[in-house]
Amino acid sequence: MLINRGSLLEGRDGSKITTVVATPGQGTDRVQEVSYTDTKVIGNGSFGVVFQAKLCDTGELVAIKKVLQDRRFKNRELQIMRRLEHCNIVKLLYFFYSSGEKRDEVFLNLVLEYIPETVYKVARQYAKTKQTIPINFIRLYMYQLFRSLAYIHSLGICHRDIKPQNLLLDPETAVLKLCDFGSAKQLLHGEPNVSYICSRYYRAPELIFGAINYTTKIDVWSAGCVLAELLLGQPIFPGDSGVDQLVEVIKVLGTPTREQIREMNPNYTEFKFPQIKSHPWQKVFRIRTPTEAINLVSQLLEYTPSARITPLKACAHPFFDELRMEGNHTLPNGRDMPPLFNFTEHELSIQPSLVPQLLPKHLQNAAHTTGANRASAGGAAPAAASGSTSVSSTGSGASADGAAQSQQQQQAPASAAVGAASAVAGGAPNVGVQGNNSSSNSGNATAVASAVASAPNAQQSNAPATVAGGGGGGGGGSGGGVAAAATAAGAIATSNAGGANITVESHLCNSHNPSSLTKTQRKIRSQTAQAYQDQKQKQDQIQVQQDEIETPIATIYRSRPKPNFDSLRGQVATQN
Repeated sequence: MLINRGSLLEGRDGSKITTVVATPGQGTDRVQEVSYTDTKVIGNGSFGVVFQAKLCDTGELVAIKKVLQDRRFKNRELQIMRRLEHCNIVKLLYFFYSSGEKRDEVFLNLVLEYIPETVYKVARQYAKTKQTIPINFIRLYMYQLFRSLAYIHSLGICHRDIKPQNLLLDPETAVLKLCDFGSAKQLLHGEPNVSYICSRYYRAPELIFGAINYTTKIDVWSAGCVLAELLLGQPIFPGDSGVDQLVEVIKVLGTPTREQIREMNPNYTEFKFPQIKSHPWQKVFRIRTPTEAINLVSQLLEYTPSARITPLKACAHPFFDELRMEGNHTLPNGRDMPPLFNFTEHELSIQPSLVPQLLPKHLQNAAHTTGANRASAGGAAPAAASGSTSVSSTGSGASADGAAQSQQQQQAPASAAVGAASAVAGGAPNVGVQGNNSSSNSGNATAVASAVASAPNAQQSNAPATVAGGGGGGGGGSGGGVAAAATAAGAIATSNAGGANITVESHLCNSHNPSSLTKTQRKIRSQTAQAYQDQKQKQDQIQVQQDEIETPIATIYRSRPKPNFDSLRGQVATQN
């Protein structure tokens, strides 16, 4: 490990130039000198500090994520980022080590491409004017997120901290890139993992139940929470604690069945949660929310991990069919659409049966024609081009400034066999919409809103959302965001819980004011807290027995104070 002291020079214009010996992010391990200037802090947190700088050779802006290196452990983030190369994942340009002020203190510095915005910042700008991001941009952003997830999941890598703050966004090109792999891990079958991972609002229910043998489907749940949040303009599950997060989920999905709990965590053999019916998805979202968007959310937010749709299948969902329509390939600012269908051969091999739904019809025909020609010559067929439709900014507040500038369309190789398979499958995208609700969430027109009120929301952090992300490590924070009620439809729903018929108006129920709760609501909340605590204690005993020290994250998790559920129950009891 080469530790840089960092040489400082002064440029002709008086600027300070730092020169270090760095290793390229991909390819060769041959070190080289890298000089940068105009360094300034753009973000910080428990993970370290993020700087913005400019490379002297090219003038390119970069982000330098500086994290304290523990000599006892290999840095998992560095190992993973060196493996990744995808158009929707932030690129690692270089890395180097530097010394700290204290003796034996070593820092790892990741030099990343700089991207100015995040989905969190953009969504918050719209929220200030009581608007949501236009649906066409939501469609464009989520499609790119699912592409990035399909890629890393195909490598067995789980991000474990999907949230709007970790989705970088170039507002001029509409390119989205996933960042902050500080919590990421390659999941191996049979190898336990820490459950205290992922920011709270986006934490999958199996993690709340303390599962340690989870899968990459926890990222799919998080992506579903992000999609729902963009549609609503606020987090869908704004829990204040572990138990409160579970309550928020139950308010929408209803109480999980015994089998669903077993699928999430086999160690939960008994449970005594109050029985709450699911809330119809149409009533969770605004009236004009596209049916296909609601349907996609319902397939992402499933209790049973294996029942959740895969990221690549999500890309093939009818919600994204508009992106596959042949037409003008432009954004509102006149720029070309970002690359959407430049699939590599590896990407198309993940789920080959989805190729006919993934590729636009005109690209399938091109792939088939070229594939047939190249097949006879033993060559490979080009798979696809870039964007395939225009995006209009619906609703006021959509900013799309900038001069029109052509963006070169990219092509990527795909096998002739894949091209032929596309044509044989029939050409046009053909994914059936499964109605307005998924099978697990359809039902009565007057299904339940919550009879359970959440605890007061903790004040959300508005720390700078940086290019390298802000939560790598324990991931236990609330993740920022706009604190608000989970449901936005405002429809009156009925719940028969605990033998009493309770009616609440979902958008008016003051769930943050304990004095406004009915006796039955307080009872149900108390029962939920008690059941959750009993099972959590059992799970903690199992985890301690396994004596797993996965990473420094595990050490932090074990030393972190557990939520004081006794105090919570006491507060609830005083209201009875």
